[in-house]
Amino acid sequence: MILRDFLFLLHFAAFSDRAKGTDLRQLLLALSIGLFTLTCSLPTLAANEQRTTVKKTKRPLAKVKKSRLVNAPPPRPSFGKLAGLHSTSDDLDLKSSVAYVIDQDTQEVLLSKNDQAVLPIASITKLMTGVVISEANLPMDELITITQDDIDTEKGSSSRLKVGTSLTRAELLHLSLMASENRAAHALGRAFPGGLNTFVERMNAKALSLGMRDTRYIEPTGLSSKNQSSAKDLATLVSFAYQDSLLREMSTSSSYQVEVGKHTLNYKTTNRLIKNPNWDIGLQKTGYISEAGQCLVMQAKIAGRKLIMVFLDSAGKLSRITDAERVRRWVEVNHAFRPQT
Repeated sequence: MILRDFLFLLHFAAFSDRAKGTDLRQLLLALSIGLFTLTCSLPTLAANEQRTTVKKTKRPLAKVKKSRLVNAPPPRPSFGKLAGLHSTSDDLDLKSSVAYVIDQDTQEVLLSKNDQAVLPIASITKLMTGVVISEANLPMDELITITQDDIDTEKGSSSRLKVGTSLTRAELLHLSLMASENRAAHALGRAFPGGLNTFVERMNAKALSLGMRDTRYIEPTGLSSKNQSSAKDLATLVSFAYQDSLLREMSTSSSYQVEVGKHTLNYKTTNRLIKNPNWDIGLQKTGYISEAGQCLVMQAKIAGRKLIMVFLDSAGKLSRITDAERVRRWVEVNHAFRPQT
């Protein structure tokens, strides 16, 4: 209000008798116009300043989200940890609470750690799924469609195989063994003659016929913690599955592509040792759920020997890999094959 009155007086002075000089009148008019323009722009400047202040208040939101991540609940401990198996020591300081290494030809046990403990085996389950599918001699080019029943309701895991996707039995088996695709494995069991229950019965019957008396399956993916076995039983399974060339080829491929409609889905192996030139792996399978920890079974040639290796309940994302590497170096130094002369 004060500024507006000042402008009025300034404008009045410009046209008063005392401001007869042309130069003085022009100067006063210019001042009054300039001040008038300034008063008109003040609301706009104030609004811009207010908007700038509002933008600055958005920044603390990111800090709130970050704090939520920090306060996320820790993962559930594995069955092995709850049972105190990680307190068992070994000469190689392995992170797996269960380990078992045996010569495939001579049956000599090179390493044994809690080998009779019965624990959840996660996606190692899919190795038996592969055995049952392969032995059934079903048409491998038959199309199987992913349905709502194949969605994981146990752990809520994701999958790139959407409901309605159709792949051949061979493609689903390949993805199950190499990439540990859960919907693929479940679809194989669901589409089995007689249905899912019949398939699971076949899995358990096969385990029993192989002498795997510590083993029990209730579904074909390994997402359930009720799928359980021991290291000795799994070594028996690996040795048997290795005799199947189809299972050897599919489990040890490094990548695989499937055509889904107009799109190509690219998959990679879950076992990074497959691409490692220091390893000669004949058959393998990985697995993980929180109740089982990190798991790995393999048949591999090391230092001239065919070995079967089982690692269960390993603590840490890469610990099963580092455990396998430690065993490989240990065998190369201490247990290499030496032909008799």
